[in-house]
Amino acid sequence: MALMGAIVSPNARADDWNRKTVITFSGPVEIPGVHLQGWGVLPAGTYVFKILDSLSDRHIVQIFNRNETIVYATILAIPNYRLRATDKTVMTFRERPAGQPEALRAWFYPGRNWGEEFVYPKAKAIELARVTNTPVLFTPVEIPLEVAQPIKTADEPVVVTLKQAPVLVIQPTGEEVQLAAVVTPPPPAEMQETAQTLPSTASPLPLFALFGLLALGGGFAIRAAAQRLR
Repeated sequence: MALMGAIVSPNARADDWNRKTVITFSGPVEIPGVHLQGWGVLPAGTYVFKILDSLSDRHIVQIFNRNETIVYATILAIPNYRLRATDKTVMTFRERPAGQPEALRAWFYPGRNWGEEFVYPKAKAIELARVTNTPVLFTPVEIPLEVAQPIKTADEPVVVTLKQAPVLVIQPTGEEVQLAAVVTPPPPAEMQETAQTLPSTASPLPLFALFGLLALGGGFAIRAAAQRLR
């Protein structure tokens, strides 16, 4: 049982860290962030969402194709709170006028109250806030919206810029306000969790095997002692 746990647990923890989620959209969806040329709107289909990098107050989210061979987009996200966690993935959108694709708003991983609210470029955020009559997160930093090659690591200049970019909120009236006026920051425990580094690549199998052998040895010793007392 100990060995079985060692085989299963590392994979489960890795998926939990990067929040790997497979999503199927029934219609086109507009996305923020930096995307491959021609992929500012995702057509209907199946995609994989993962966290590339995790900081205490923001995440970098990437969207892949179904086979995870192409990175379509790299997006800045801020923790977003919901009152009740669910056992299924929840994606929320900003509704647009008929004929326009819905705009991606937030992504909630199963079992978590804190999800990812996506940050839009300023011009697009102003448009969405006015049309949807809701506050929209944006960054005033000029970041290239399209790239010719997929972004693959957290060290690439675009990702570093996203992680350092200030985030504000645009109101439907066009007023700019600070993030704290609209978004509640995560509690300290959640901030510690989101600041984790990637799981260690070293396998815990040897340690579990040692514990298993010690447990077996202890069991045999107890059994031998019991037989001598009969």
